[in-house]
Amino acid sequence: MVSPRRTGAESSRTRALLIHVTERLMRQDGYAAVSSRSVAKAAGVTPALIHYYFPTLDDLFLAVFRHGAEKNLARQARVFTEAQPLRALWELSVEPARTALLSEFMALANHRKSIRDEIAEYSRRFRRQQAELLASRLPDFGTGPDDIPPAALLFLIGAVSRGFVAEDPLGLTDGHAETRALVERLLHRYDSGALAAGTAAGTGSEDDGAGEPDEDGAW
Repeated sequence: MVSPRRTGAESSRTRALLIHVTERLMRQDGYAAVSSRSVAKAAGVTPALIHYYFPTLDDLFLAVFRHGAEKNLARQARVFTEAQPLRALWELSVEPARTALLSEFMALANHRKSIRDEIAEYSRRFRRQQAELLASRLPDFGTGPDDIPPAALLFLIGAVSRGFVAEDPLGLTDGHAETRALVERLLHRYDSGALAAGTAAGTGSEDDGAGEPDEDGAW
């Protein structure tokens, strides 16, 4: 059971450092490499300081997850303001750094109920935001929710990207190139309509950096 106790300040720089170090360990070596000793060694502090800010490992994992989740929600909102939102969303979904960390949390959720519940709640918020934002942009593609149900399209994007993440490390790539090519053709079909709508509205197609990888927390 996750302890609700917090003895270290939420705004502490040390707490932020510990979250960053833990995230880096998960990216590099997987969630199993995370312990109070390994985080302390990587951060140059004592294990006791880890427990001061995070009484349990679940507290630490949840802090890392929430940090990334909030940044990811904000990043996703920016994606849907771009001239080619579907392409930007696809590129975000298959981004290696983002998907690798999320995969570690998914694996961790199999063993820790608190993580599983947190991922489920975040996923519901994430999909609701996606669906609302996508529905607002569908007219740019000359279509609507009756032709392309946002929830169905978003589920397909997520399923395909998770398939890549699960199979790539195993060297199982049959059909991957063909799927990427198919997605590219479909995106190209809608890109021209979105660009035309963006130009007419004066939004243009300048890159504001929303599609760039964020190594500090967003995934």
